[in-house]
Amino acid sequence: MTFTTLQPRPMHLFSRIATAAALAIAAVCAPAHAQSDYPTKKPVTLLVPFAPGGGNDTLARIIAPRLSQILKQTVLIDNKPGAGGNLGTEYVARAAPDGYTLLIASNQVTIDPALGVKAGYRIDRDFAPVGRIASVPMVLVAHNGEPYKSLPEFIAYVKANPGKVAYGSPGNGTPQHLAGEVFAATVGSRMTHVPYKGTAPAITDLIGGQTQVAFATLASVLQYIESGKLTALGIAGQEKSAALPKVPTFGEAGLKNYEASLWYSVVVPANTPQPIIATLNKALVEAMANPAVDQQLVKQGFVPKPTSPDELKGLITDDLARWSRVVKDNSIKVEQ
Repeated sequence: MTFTTLQPRPMHLFSRIATAAALAIAAVCAPAHAQSDYPTKKPVTLLVPFAPGGGNDTLARIIAPRLSQILKQTVLIDNKPGAGGNLGTEYVARAAPDGYTLLIASNQVTIDPALGVKAGYRIDRDFAPVGRIASVPMVLVAHNGEPYKSLPEFIAYVKANPGKVAYGSPGNGTPQHLAGEVFAATVGSRMTHVPYKGTAPAITDLIGGQTQVAFATLASVLQYIESGKLTALGIAGQEKSAALPKVPTFGEAGLKNYEASLWYSVVVPANTPQPIIATLNKALVEAMANPAVDQQLVKQGFVPKPTSPDELKGLITDDLARWSRVVKDNSIKVEQ
């Protein structure tokens, strides 16, 4: 019988093994440590995928200062317009999933797939929900020099003059664009769509008379309605607006099934760690609960509606299905 004597291993081998084990443990612990330190590394960027002046931008500028206070970190606003909001949205989709790049997203992101809009992202695949911020009704506004001064007069004019009325929007595939297409299909006529790179330039041209009407968020045009620069023809839905109680709804004009409103949310790149998402949602809900923030939102025509990440996820899923039905039922197509 042969016996084999085990030789003692060199100490430097054990040292290497111990070092490797320590590195492995550090690699596992590092992400958790980074998450617990969030957001101490650098400022947080809140990206607005439109030019300044629209609903996304207005919301960002109201909540960013309060988020900065809560997170104890600077929150910067970055406007990146283009391609109907898709340029900035795709930018965030490709950003590092570390919680330092956030997107103010409207429900346009649930409309684009139904329209077949070409985008380098999918809202249900490339983003993680943080929470809804608020909703806002749309209002049909007209240049003051137009012959129609009420919603019934406008409906009659559009029917009698198919294609003659030009309406501006923040871009192809935006909710404002779709609101116009659904309206034209509902009344059985046509309008000419003029896309812009954001709400502000669209409203500027409307005030200047380059276009005749616009379906705009109440937040983006309320000041121009109150100052008399634009005429509000109707709230594009079935519910009255507390900000414009004297303006009739589309339902009151006989369009009982018409509904156009926007909701706004905060989303982050997919694979952002859940602890970071939880931190951001907590900060967002706390910011929305601040009386000064709430007062500013309501004054601008918004209806504050903060949610959890799961609730926003459900809203996105439902909206994707809803807009698919709307586009199909109204035979709506968008030029790419």
